[in-house]
Amino acid sequence: MRIGVVILPIHRGKEALGRWRDAEAAGFDSAWTYDHLSWRTFRDQPWFGTVPTLAAAATATSRIRLGTLVSSPNFRHPVTFAKDVMTLDDLSDGRVTLGIGAGGTGFDATVLGHGTWPPRERQERFEEFVGLMDRLLTRPATTYRGAYYAADEARMIPGCVQRPRVPFAVAATGPRGLRLAAGLGQAWVTFGDPKRLAGLTPEQYVGDVEDQIRRLGDACAAENRDPGELGRILLQGSTDERALDSVGAFVDYAGRYAEVGITEIVVHEPLPGTVFDTDPSVFDRIVTEGLPQVRAL
Repeated sequence: MRIGVVILPIHRGKEALGRWRDAEAAGFDSAWTYDHLSWRTFRDQPWFGTVPTLAAAATATSRIRLGTLVSSPNFRHPVTFAKDVMTLDDLSDGRVTLGIGAGGTGFDATVLGHGTWPPRERQERFEEFVGLMDRLLTRPATTYRGAYYAADEARMIPGCVQRPRVPFAVAATGPRGLRLAAGLGQAWVTFGDPKRLAGLTPEQYVGDVEDQIRRLGDACAAENRDPGELGRILLQGSTDERALDSVGAFVDYAGRYAEVGITEIVVHEPLPGTVFDTDPSVFDRIVTEGLPQVRAL
């Protein structure tokens, strides 16, 4: 079991760099940030750009894997974003994972001045976006015209450090998204069943994820893909499970999900006064005492 941490892009300069360095020194396997222009209760608070944040993190660290949880088509275009991702891969010497999802209906969905896309269009854009990103990051030049996106002799030279390209971690729960993860993903991301995030027992939460993993396996079979090739990432914090209340609670939480096939759990760094208001001293103990136990799962 791998353990990662989310570091939101809310910290200034030196403090931000220190947090990324601390995540590496603490022994986390991966460190991620959200790819939004703003997010929920942070909308009127400091929130910096994702790509520059990861560029700085890449130069401040040397081992830890870096990535987005998750990027979406809401305000990204494949051509320009692929160039950014290729550059991040180079700066990090091949340590970047692109977490990518269909996007939601919040601030990011309308910030560029268009209306909220209907669910069907959002999914269609997602599929086309990921497919074009795959083309761009695996070819020196791409010309393409689809229903929503186009590229005209788009150059991606020298290409990614990682071959054939930066790995994709596809966030999905529905059948089309799971099929996309099976076809083009190197990992799959979930935070549980979006319709069942409160009021369940621990066994029910795990059961929801187990069902998603089963359906991911079915999607892999349809794509003639070995499901064991995909990492399975759980983003902790969306359900009302109390995973970070103590070292024991975290180890038990990780163990339940390891049993059904999760290979990486990503937690959020403590942020007092926010939805991520974890006791920093307990979090430190989870890092020092809990991570070694969970890695053995």
